[in-house]
Amino acid sequence: MTRFFAVAPLGVAASLFLTTALSAEQWIQIEAQPSLTQATEAAQGYANGLPNVVGFNLPGRWHAIALGPYATEAEAEAARLALRAQGRIPGDSYLTDGTRFQDAFWPVGVNVSTLAPIETPQATESPATDAVAEEVIETAMEPVDLDETPAEARASERALDRPAREALQTALHFAGVYNSGIDGAFGPGTRNAMAEWQALQGYETTGVLTTRQRAEVLAAYQNVVNSLGLRPVVDDVAGIAITLPTGVVEFSEYTPPFAKYAAKDGSDAQVLLISQTGDTATLGGLYEIMQTLEIVPMDGPRSRDQNSFSLTGTNAQITSHTEAKLVNGVVKGWTLIWPTPGNTSDEKRHQMALEAMQASFAPTDGVLPDAYGEGAAQDIDLMAGLDIRRPEKAGSGFYVDEKGTVLTEAALVASCAKITLDETYDATITATADGMALLTPAQSLAPLEIAQFDSQLPRLQSEVSVSGFAYEGRLGAPTLNYGLMAEHKGLSGEDDILRLAMTTLPGEAGGPLLSSTGAVIGMLASSAAMTQGRDLPEDVAFAYDMEKIAGFLSENGVTMSASEAAAGASDSDLVTIGRDMTVLVSCWN
Repeated sequence: MTRFFAVAPLGVAASLFLTTALSAEQWIQIEAQPSLTQATEAAQGYANGLPNVVGFNLPGRWHAIALGPYATEAEAEAARLALRAQGRIPGDSYLTDGTRFQDAFWPVGVNVSTLAPIETPQATESPATDAVAEEVIETAMEPVDLDETPAEARASERALDRPAREALQTALHFAGVYNSGIDGAFGPGTRNAMAEWQALQGYETTGVLTTRQRAEVLAAYQNVVNSLGLRPVVDDVAGIAITLPTGVVEFSEYTPPFAKYAAKDGSDAQVLLISQTGDTATLGGLYEIMQTLEIVPMDGPRSRDQNSFSLTGTNAQITSHTEAKLVNGVVKGWTLIWPTPGNTSDEKRHQMALEAMQASFAPTDGVLPDAYGEGAAQDIDLMAGLDIRRPEKAGSGFYVDEKGTVLTEAALVASCAKITLDETYDATITATADGMALLTPAQSLAPLEIAQFDSQLPRLQSEVSVSGFAYEGRLGAPTLNYGLMAEHKGLSGEDDILRLAMTTLPGEAGGPLLSSTGAVIGMLASSAAMTQGRDLPEDVAFAYDMEKIAGFLSENGVTMSASEAAAGASDSDLVTIGRDMTVLVSCWN
């Protein structure tokens, strides 16, 4: 079960609003706080400058700060707009009938039932008709500082209480001009931020915002808050409480270990809540698995310790951020996937959603079962219904020295942003020539088998084999493909090409060509590199011969190992030799 609370945080200050139905007796809800201590401090701050401040407990561990009661909706709305225009309450304060309010926690000992409705001048001067109420509302929203002097601006600023000051600092931070703490103190940092904002907007740079300017700063911030629909959500199945941008995502399904929140109204944003039982090994496994998913692009910082990890990835389409931690035998976390921002406004919306999730994430009781509902679609290319990232192309190579240097076909690794060996080890191209490429791993490897070369070619029509990843890694291991030595030269008489009577697949190109003894006598070439656009029979394949390979390796400082095998190897021995020597080469973009 997922519970949504219609609550939106006012940025770093975490000021929140709740939407409820309106009735006869009305309250102005100023904000809500997740802890009683924070809520008490906020209530005390508002009470320094406002009458009838009351703190109430809410369902779901939240605490509301409200003004009231008011006798009618019109009076409450008029008071709300007037206080908002004065900057004394947050711009997202709203009316509520108080049906969600539980016990009052502030002031201590208050009896809410004995509180008399607040009387406003408007209510006592004329009947609270709809027409009068509309006139009061319009008046409260009119600009009041077209000619406000710096002295008048300072006077209006002095009337702001701490929450209003913090809200203004939060809005200035959102505007990109304030980077200090949200403390409600207008020191040099805040003054400089105000002056910078004024300069950017073409105003006189006094360092003191007028009432109208404060309203502009807050409105720009609040418009983004409203567009995101940031609200606390408690997912009881996953056991997670977190503020989500419900304006752009909505609950979709449970596919363990994820609770999925899909894009809403064409936003292209997504959220995953992570929840599963486990230990440090589970956390480590999740860290590795997440990096194989399309939703976590390869470029971006990663960090991991014994009990937590974070992943950030960005490409031209999406930016994603994942955080997870191990707590009392369960792994819980979240992922935010966002369209890669195309401008400053998009990036600000993204950052606001990200910061709200980071600040609010809290594990609760419960954990998503390993099997829930019908489960996700089962496919080798999916994990819990999410696409696994696949390389742009993949093929074969083989180890030629004890450091893990790999020989492969040049076409396979051309124009790759990243090259991996066995989808685990990064590698770089250190040399290319005549259709061949030499790859050096980022770290020294210890291959189980390295190529043992033999310059003595088998007789024509002798059996040969190629070890390669015919299915581009989908089987997890190379296969051994058998054929015959058809000719010791190419179709056009090339003396460094071998023609084979063998049906091959593209993924096998770059794999070692083995004689019956298990010695390497060549490297399989791709058909495209040899056929020059002609259609040849299916059982025609080609390989680079030993002389061509030897010259390339020698020029690049690789010492070849000579084969000492004299007798033919068994089929099982050939499979083992090929498996231990052959490596999956993947090209990522």
